[in-house]
Amino acid sequence: MTELPIHRWNASDGVELVWRELGEGRPVVLVHGLFSDAVTNWIKFGGAAAVAARGFRVIMPDLRAHGLSGKPHDPAAYPDGILGRDLKELAAHLGLDDYDLGGFSLGARTTVQGVGEGLRPRRAVLAGMGLEGLSGWLRRKDFFLDAIANFDTTSRGDKHWLAIQFMRTMKVDRAAAALLLPTFTDARPEWLAAFTMPTLVLCGIEDRDNGSAPKLADALPDATYVSVPGTHMSSVTKPEFAERLAEWLAAP
Repeated sequence: MTELPIHRWNASDGVELVWRELGEGRPVVLVHGLFSDAVTNWIKFGGAAAVAARGFRVIMPDLRAHGLSGKPHDPAAYPDGILGRDLKELAAHLGLDDYDLGGFSLGARTTVQGVGEGLRPRRAVLAGMGLEGLSGWLRRKDFFLDAIANFDTTSRGDKHWLAIQFMRTMKVDRAAAALLLPTFTDARPEWLAAFTMPTLVLCGIEDRDNGSAPKLADALPDATYVSVPGTHMSSVTKPEFAERLAEWLAAP
């Protein structure tokens, strides 16, 4: 696995955040999923390398409370919509004005908010996400808050077990995560209407964690649905995920 330099910057509230880069060419920002980080989602299984090989500068942030980015325990560091705000500030910090943007799961949610509130990429990617996942966040939020609350008592077979094991693997800061989860909101209709750019909805064929990906594609003005093998947890590890992502971004 390629070790990439870590770039650091400060958000407007002073929290230090990081991003990594791979390749040269047209910028594309790829945002990781919940409890994950840029290395796990985009670098470890070859997604970033596949996109970079097509002539892209792949920019991969670690979201607030994730990876190597800051994990403050001050509730003031987690206002509503903070991840979308951080994403917009990163684009401004890097001077991006002609670029592509996408994310997986929480990264897709963050992309939706960013575009809904003014980001205008040439192309967008919403991966590991369905329409119900964007419109029904409260149920998912409560599931993850329950997982954090029962972190040390849940046993194998419990509905929270896999989520907790992933949090253990990723060494998630549970206090920061619990503060972050309530900052997300359901996608507003006007946010979805803002996706006038070509958009790829990319999802594992067995992935039902966030509802229906085909319904999400149908709800967007200019979207293409593409399925790849796998569940929500496994789809990003499949070579088909990287291949379809890279092919779509590089298409004329």
